[in-house]
Amino acid sequence: MNLHSSIKNLKRCFLFLSVILFMACQSDDDQPQPEKTINGFWLAEDKGYLIEITDKKKVLYGVNSVGCTIIEDNFVPEESFGVSLNLVSPDKLIGVPELSASNIEFNRLSNQNEFCLPDQIANTKDPKVNFDHFWNIFNDYYAFFETRNVDWSQYKNLREQVTSENFYETLEELVFLLKDGHVAIDDEANNVAIDAGSPSLISRLNSGLSGDLIIESQEDYNMLYSQKLQTIVSKYLNNKVEVDENGKIAWGLIGSDIAYINILGMEGYASTAKNELETLNSVLDKIMNDLKKSAVSKLIIDVRFNGGGYDMVSVNIASRFLDQERLAFSKKARLGDGFTKSTSINVTPKGDFQFTGDIMLLTSPLTASAAEIFTLCMKDLPYVTIMGDNTNGVFSDILVHTLPNGASVGLSNEVYSDANGKIYEAIGVGPSEENRVPLFSNSDFIDEKDSGIDLATELLNK
Repeated sequence: MNLHSSIKNLKRCFLFLSVILFMACQSDDDQPQPEKTINGFWLAEDKGYLIEITDKKKVLYGVNSVGCTIIEDNFVPEESFGVSLNLVSPDKLIGVPELSASNIEFNRLSNQNEFCLPDQIANTKDPKVNFDHFWNIFNDYYAFFETRNVDWSQYKNLREQVTSENFYETLEELVFLLKDGHVAIDDEANNVAIDAGSPSLISRLNSGLSGDLIIESQEDYNMLYSQKLQTIVSKYLNNKVEVDENGKIAWGLIGSDIAYINILGMEGYASTAKNELETLNSVLDKIMNDLKKSAVSKLIIDVRFNGGGYDMVSVNIASRFLDQERLAFSKKARLGDGFTKSTSINVTPKGDFQFTGDIMLLTSPLTASAAEIFTLCMKDLPYVTIMGDNTNGVFSDILVHTLPNGASVGLSNEVYSDANGKIYEAIGVGPSEENRVPLFSNSDFIDEKDSGIDLATELLNK
């Protein structure tokens, strides 16, 4: 979700309520009810978002237990949330995003001064005030302290030790404890970018490597990533591969009887989010038509390099491999000491042709977020076998708040579960032990091979 986007005018919307009385005798006190407008204060309690709307301004605030900050002072829902907000009743605004698996809901506050009074709005570089907001944002909305074995309460008193010099170093040490790839801190003005999941991810990728192949920098990773993809294209696809216009999905044949699809991302199929699903489904129509023409009965789907994107992109792709409608996953968000009502997502077969032959699904620690949602959609199909390594273990949409100094903080506040109610946060979805193959290994790079694809083809040919 991009909460720092360009701003457009939000159209003013009115809902008129009137009372018409048909009584012969009406008292002087009987008057029409006052009109209800979109103007006012609106709260999404599970997200800690407060919207102030007047005739002249629309402001998005982030609320936590010690006050609030301004996230967008010229707020446009379509830009910030990717969806318009509609007045469905005098006291409820709802956005129904096409690309997300759940709605965003705001309720009108009867007392407009209940939150974000002028003296509560923080705009300061004071490190202790910023630490207070940081700690409370996580304490109020983060969903996985217990899951990730972190006692957050013991770190509240660190505010007394925080200075301008050690502020981001202190925050980095705390978020690294979470080992959560959906937790991040970004302060462009001070050239700060902290990804809480990076150390654990690099450690997992290095588990099959040694010597000069150990990943120690972004350049090391880029080299191994590129070499791996080049090996797949040249050795396994014989340099005959089709790719969509934006390079997000590639497909071809391994030999004459096994199809291969590499889904590299769950977003970016179109230049705008508005056209994302329409463009995606055009690409999928072509792929499925090619599969049907090839008459193959075996397929490898590779999401080992897929860092995620939109939930409903994953659902749309999965729909092309379903034999029948199925419950795929459910999600809920942290709300105080509990959770919001759970939303369940079913996946229905889509398109003129669905491939339901034998499928090997390749996953890795790089398989994250919406790519893991795709894995949830696919894992229980009777003709699908997961191979490779456990996925990253980060499922939640990223909730973004702003610190008083202007830095952005992203965190996980949603819990996803599979059709049976099992939660895979922090552990990821993975294969059985006999089908476990690391994404990167010394032997693969030395011998210019891909052990994951080798094992998948071996099992498909049995």
